[in-house]
Amino acid sequence: MSASLLRLLVLTGSNDERIHSAWLSLQQILADHAGVEVVAVLAGDAQIPQDITADLALVLGGDGSMLRGCRQLGDRQLPILGVNLGRLGFLADLSPQEFEASLDSLCSGEYSIVDHMMFECTHQFADGSQQVNVGLNEVTITSGGSLKMLDVSLRIDDEDVTTFSCDGLIVSTPIGSTAHNLSAGGPILRQDLPVFAITPICPHALTVRSIVDSADRLYRLSVREAPPGVMLVIDGQISRPLSGADTVCVKRAKQSLQLVRLREHSFYGTLHRKLGWHGQLEFRENRGQRR
Repeated sequence: MSASLLRLLVLTGSNDERIHSAWLSLQQILADHAGVEVVAVLAGDAQIPQDITADLALVLGGDGSMLRGCRQLGDRQLPILGVNLGRLGFLADLSPQEFEASLDSLCSGEYSIVDHMMFECTHQFADGSQQVNVGLNEVTITSGGSLKMLDVSLRIDDEDVTTFSCDGLIVSTPIGSTAHNLSAGGPILRQDLPVFAITPICPHALTVRSIVDSADRLYRLSVREAPPGVMLVIDGQISRPLSGADTVCVKRAKQSLQLVRLREHSFYGTLHRKLGWHGQLEFRENRGQRR
């Protein structure tokens, strides 16, 4: 075994036939490349053995698979690269063809690793017990099956900030700002900013808008009169009922996502390619061409 080999841990996200088929194609490509060694292939939520040593985690699927992969890695966060087999692919932004074309660059170390903050969500139950989850995108309190407007109280550190009358509330990381937060009218945050965005879903008052504050603070959420059906949702993948006596605490996690970026990829470039977000850029380019 050569020390110069690029050791890959492959996470296939799910047992979906589309992902399985894509992996069969990529498997042969990787096997034929002299600079790559696949150390393990894990499907679904399979636990990662402690004795595995890898340089990169390669995730196949979409952004949901990337979120699942972050949780699988837990405290042992490896640099992670996503191959998009879903629709948008904001985190997993390489197509299988782009990944194949980039293999030589990856083996040569021609990429950067960008740290992105993750969150720790502590659900404190009425009986004094608690459950802790680490995530990447957002924590959401939603009216869910209650079909009623909620009064969600927000406390930051030791200060009572406000109570949002709304259908739900999102606490988003910068990397999650282009997910549920954006759909709810929240701000797009540059992904390396150390902040959280707090965005109400369908607020009762038109003057209520998102808040952006430091990631070094502690955010406490509660719904004092929570009707049956209210849910706490973490990264759109973990959900639990939320009662009026519960408290949800969100803070910056000690671990961070280490996202692999190729040289030609950038945050604003991804906004352009994936969201069609050009602003006046396209107009200026066209105007320049007309000259």
